[in-house]
Amino acid sequence: MELKALCKYLDDLLISTSEKMTDCCPNGLQVEGKGQIKKAVTAVSASIKTIEKAVEMGADALIVHHGIFWDRDSYVIQGVKKKKIALLLEHGISLIAYHLPLDMHKEYGNNWKAAIEMKWGNLKPFGYFGGIPIGVQGTIEECSQEELKKRLENYYEHPASCAFGGPTKIKSLALISGGAYKSISEAAVAKVDAFITGNFDEPVWHQAYEEKINFFALGHSATERVGPRALAEHLSEKFTIPFTFIDVINPF
Repeated sequence: MELKALCKYLDDLLISTSEKMTDCCPNGLQVEGKGQIKKAVTAVSASIKTIEKAVEMGADALIVHHGIFWDRDSYVIQGVKKKKIALLLEHGISLIAYHLPLDMHKEYGNNWKAAIEMKWGNLKPFGYFGGIPIGVQGTIEECSQEELKKRLENYYEHPASCAFGGPTKIKSLALISGGAYKSISEAAVAKVDAFITGNFDEPVWHQAYEEKINFFALGHSATERVGPRALAEHLSEKFTIPFTFIDVINPF
């Protein structure tokens, strides 16, 4: 298929629902490669290892959640960024990235897709960024803190870091993937029993106990494999060319 056709489809699918959102990076095509695509891959981040894996697999396009251009970065192309761009251009691989749009999408995003697969009920938007919700809130059949911990670890295939500051029996939850630990305050205001995200920092331990809410961190990368993996499955069904999810190990 043509690169232009793939980019248009992805933009219409992912960006159209978040046009008014201000993101900290460009969403869509970041590096232009071959005009024709015979094989494509998805991944969480455009790391050197991921790009090298895409080269090994003979991919013509790499679709990621974390691209290589961010608002606060230097404009100078040097060091690791130079190596990444050189690798992509040398092998004609297009880099396409969707950050917040791939967090918030209700079918193929990191949050809603996870909640649906974990069979949460009464789903509704949660976690506002720039006035637009990127997370999800829902309910489950009542379970213990330890039981929820096991369920989350099984789903994300990653150990959970927990602060059991809330009720011992959990019915209501909120989820924002990645680095959203500060949103524990929003979860406390929503009066859910548990807040789930990717990473954590020192203040969250105290907040969980002070706000009387359970906190679970399952890894920034682990919680953001959901969207890229779901997107690869969807695109493989939609188009005739193969799309494969590259799972590069990242314990953080």
